[in-house]
Amino acid sequence: MESTVTNNTTRINQMLLNIGFGNVVAVDRIIAIVSPNSAPIKRLKDEARDNNRLIDVTHGRKTRSVLVTDSNHVILSAVQTETISLRLSNLKDLES
Repeated sequence: MESTVTNNTTRINQMLLNIGFGNVVAVDRIIAIVSPNSAPIKRLKDEARDNNRLIDVTHGRKTRSVLVTDSNHVILSAVQTETISLRLSNLKDLES
């Protein structure tokens, strides 16, 4: 998905990645897409929650992937890590 934002005379194109339930994240802000099962990722999630940097878009479902952004926000998604990676790969192919 590509979004075009016009601010006065500046036009910015930004690639958005669907991470489930109609939620999207800016592709250029993603640092990592990881599985939520390891202890270090669980600690990262807990630390983000304590520092108000956790974004939960699972809609009450099981967390199947964790996205880490360049702003140190941690995003929980109910979509499989492989599925999000495939979507990201498809967006990168469209961009080229």
